[in-house]
Amino acid sequence: MRKLDIFNHIWPKPFFDALIDHIGEMTDITRRSGDVPMMTELDRRFEVMDMFGPDYSQVLSLASPPLEKLCDPAKALELSRIGSDSLAELCAKYPDRFPAFIGTAPMNNPDAVVEESRRAIEDLGASGMQIFTNVSGKPLDLPEFDPFFDYMAKSGKPVWLHPARGANFTDYLTEKESEYEIWWTFGWPYETSAAMARLVFSGVFDRHPGLNVITHHAGGMVPYFEGRVGPGWDQMGARTSNKDLAAVRKALKRPHLEYFKDFYADTATFGSRKAIEHAIEFFGEDHVVFASDAPFDPEAGPMYIRETIRILEELDVSEETRAKLFHGNTERLLGLKG
Repeated sequence: MRKLDIFNHIWPKPFFDALIDHIGEMTDITRRSGDVPMMTELDRRFEVMDMFGPDYSQVLSLASPPLEKLCDPAKALELSRIGSDSLAELCAKYPDRFPAFIGTAPMNNPDAVVEESRRAIEDLGASGMQIFTNVSGKPLDLPEFDPFFDYMAKSGKPVWLHPARGANFTDYLTEKESEYEIWWTFGWPYETSAAMARLVFSGVFDRHPGLNVITHHAGGMVPYFEGRVGPGWDQMGARTSNKDLAAVRKALKRPHLEYFKDFYADTATFGSRKAIEHAIEFFGEDHVVFASDAPFDPEAGPMYIRETIRILEELDVSEETRAKLFHGNTERLLGLKG
């Protein structure tokens, strides 16, 4: 069965060289990425991919951190162009291994982000665009980002939503930074969930019908808190006296829980079978796509791919459903040939 890995990460050599030229020494999450050979060495990537047979292929995307964390708007645009160009070159050179790629939207450059997204999708053939859950601390539902979502909805291509949060997002108001990498372990699922909620309640999906968003890591916290998201938020406004939040909920064209179920979720759950099962239960078998989050595992590449494939192969589902999860949903969503 074809296994199409929709969310894994790479730094192509032209992009990596330009990144290092800009930032110099790598630190924190950038250093973590740079220390993984599969991120920058194509021979190692092919070696890992070969472990899973000729039916395994990857949709390529750049890795964290967001460009806006590292660059001013002009430099973010330059690096995003280099990234998309080099990903397109890899797909053209190795179409069997890399049938598609995701462009990177320079969201801190609102004057250029739509044109760069158009260039990546219409000129280079990107299957969609990757953004992060906040833009230098700004929420995604600000008016300055609306033209991007408008273009993406009209393009028919999905948005990949990757969490972004660092140690500067503190866990307690009295501290200067998050301890024990709580900012990553619990912070990233929260980031994803918060961004999803902002898109829903701000009316982004009502304003831009047809917009498809793929959430990383099985939809963050949302599937596990269906009761709070659904019946809990049915009472939105009951806990707040300084603004009319009930009016926000009532202004939506549909019940809010339906919007949350319209998101897509990937299977990149670090080997958690229950997380994948719960994502399928919440989003439905037509809205879950196979992804590994390679190469960020303790084995620097093979583990998350291997464990995710094993879980999907062992799930108590029909072969028709398994085919949807491994490749069918992605082919439909991205417009790829089966």
